[in-house]
Amino acid sequence: MSFVELNSKKFTEALASKSAVPGGGGASALVGAVGVALVSMVGNLTVGKKKYADVEGEIYAILGKAEEIRLELLRLIDEDAAAFEPLSRAYGIPKDDPSRAQIMEDALRLACSVPLKIMRTACKTIELHEELADKGSALAISDVGVGVVCCKAALQGASFNVFINTKFMTDRAYAFTVEAEADEMLTKYCAMADQIYAKVMNQIRK
Repeated sequence: MSFVELNSKKFTEALASKSAVPGGGGASALVGAVGVALVSMVGNLTVGKKKYADVEGEIYAILGKAEEIRLELLRLIDEDAAAFEPLSRAYGIPKDDPSRAQIMEDALRLACSVPLKIMRTACKTIELHEELADKGSALAISDVGVGVVCCKAALQGASFNVFINTKFMTDRAYAFTVEAEADEMLTKYCAMADQIYAKVMNQIRK
C-alpha cells in the first residue's frame, strides 16, 4: 500500500488509526513536502515579474531544487513505513531467542535511517526558504513564513523518530554518531528557520 497515493482525508484517517504506519516519520515527511511546495508556489509567483527579472535565473534554480525535494519527501513517506516493518516484527521475537538481539539491532538501524534522511532533506528546504525570503515576491512573503515553519516541524518531528530508535541500540558508538549528526542539524537549521520566521514576520508587520 502506498500512503503517498492516498488523498488528504484517507491519509489522515490512516494516521489516526491504531496502525503503527504511517506514523510520526511519515507525517514529518508530508509536512516537509507541504513546506517545500510553498517554496515552489512563491517561486512561480515571482518568475515573469519585471521587478524580479534580475533574480529570475536564481528563482528557476530554486524551483528545480524544490521539485526534486518535494518528490523525495513524498517518497520517504512510504520508505519510512517500510523501514518500520522489520522493527515491528523484531519486537514479536521471543526474548529468549538468541538471534533476537542482532535482529533488533539491525531493525533499529533501519528504522532510524529514514527519519535521518527526512531531517537531511528538511535542512535543504530550509536553505531554499532562506534564499527565497530575500529574492521571492514580497506579495507572497507570508507563504515563505508558512513554508519554513512546516520544514522546521518536519526537521524536529523526524528527529524524535531518530532518537527513539538510537535510545535502544546496543552499539552505543553508532548511536552516538547518528545522534551527533541529528543534533548538529537541529542546532543549525532550527536557528536558521527561526531567523527566516523573524525576517518574514518583521516584513509583514512593519
